[in-house]
Amino acid sequence: MTPFRTHSSTPPVVMNLMIANAIVYLATMLLEGDMVQFALFNVDLRSITPDDTLFRWWQPVTYMFMHGGFSHLFFNMFSLWMFGRALEWEMGWKRFLTYYMVCGVGAALFQMGMAQIDLARIALHSPAWYAYMSVPTVGASGAIFGLLLAFGMLHPNAIISLIFPPIAMKAKWFVIIYGALELLLGVSGTMDNVAHFAHLGGMFWGWLLIVWWRYRDRNRTYYY
Repeated sequence: MTPFRTHSSTPPVVMNLMIANAIVYLATMLLEGDMVQFALFNVDLRSITPDDTLFRWWQPVTYMFMHGGFSHLFFNMFSLWMFGRALEWEMGWKRFLTYYMVCGVGAALFQMGMAQIDLARIALHSPAWYAYMSVPTVGASGAIFGLLLAFGMLHPNAIISLIFPPIAMKAKWFVIIYGALELLLGVSGTMDNVAHFAHLGGMFWGWLLIVWWRYRDRNRTYYY
């Protein structure tokens, strides 16, 4: 494994992802309702017709570039910058971009899959059903949680200093505690305006991809 190193410069994929997110945020402010089609909406598998859902096929990709406010954008981009730099330098830009997108799309699919549990309890075309189907999911958090998982797996003993609470801990414990907290909040329904299962989905798909890469790289045959 490559030793953990920090770099003062920001690598290209991280930089361009930050720029893309900022541009989309500005477009959202200027165009308002015209951008809603790029957020992620739920699909009820009991009744899939164009009239029953605002979901479109591109949304599992585009939703991760949209944010619900400046603070939402800022903290996601700060986390992308903080963890993404080291990971991109280590993985290379192609693998890093693949990892980021897989985690983001995987988070969307996981969130939509878990939504089926809630939708199964709601009568079709009831007021509660329409309310559930009209609430979109936005943000890069699923992909960011994937980066957090990768950092914890690749550098488990690296020290992460938190701002709140002001403590330092090893990356592996930070990932475990954060993941457990997201699971608890998701299952209990606490802070239901936060897509906890999308966060967990990003971590899950990130874990699968890293395990697959390790297996493939370990079993690859090299010819000289």
